[in-house]
Amino acid sequence: MSWQPTRSLAAEFLGTALLVAVVIGSGISAQRWSPNDLGLQVLESSIAIMLGLWVLILVFGPISGAHFNPIVSVADWLIGRRLGRGLPGPRVFAYTLAQTLGATAGAILTNVMFDLPPIQLSTNHRVTTGHLIGEIVATAGLLAVILALSRASRPTLSATAITAYIGAACWFTSSTAFANPAITLARTLSNTLAGIAPASAPAYITAQILGAAVGLAIIVWFYPDTPAAADNVTVLHQVPKPAADRKRFESVSSE
Repeated sequence: MSWQPTRSLAAEFLGTALLVAVVIGSGISAQRWSPNDLGLQVLESSIAIMLGLWVLILVFGPISGAHFNPIVSVADWLIGRRLGRGLPGPRVFAYTLAQTLGATAGAILTNVMFDLPPIQLSTNHRVTTGHLIGEIVATAGLLAVILALSRASRPTLSATAITAYIGAACWFTSSTAFANPAITLARTLSNTLAGIAPASAPAYITAQILGAAVGLAIIVWFYPDTPAAADNVTVLHQVPKPAADRKRFESVSSE
């Protein structure tokens, strides 16, 4: 099957939109169902996020890799570029744009679905030193899990482990594990439990970038063969191979 750029970008757009709907929608429902118990709210929301993400990875993974996260797309390009594997550079921008637009659409859809104003700004200020460290830890761990599992080429295993990590990180990190710049921006549009104030978003995104660098460094050190599995991030999918990349890969492979 040949690689279909329109289909892949549509999968990233729709997958990210639905993931945001799960994140924000579960937060709204949890607030309404358990208004006086914050711990129960987090539990309800984290379970929904785990189940939703697991399904989305399995549904969209074979089409686009189910990145749903600009950090994952950039990491895929970084680790695979020497061997001509993974997401080609020009596609990183397209993936990031599709993910960001999808996340925004998901936030607006969720607001409408719960009879809230389509566009609203969060007043939930989250920035503390502890929260930013939590985001570094959450993002480093997420990227390390994704890249480590890409070597296994087993979609069900990857989906299960990634969602298990996210569910756990909702609890063991102080930031509740945003770990995704596109979704962080989208959550500024939700003045609910899941929201983050626009003023807090830049600090969170900076922490996520730092965390991604840490996670990438760790996993490449532990698993030097990780670049060879770049086509499997998050799961095995169809990846375009420009002629220049194919020649470079063949040259490196023959050494």
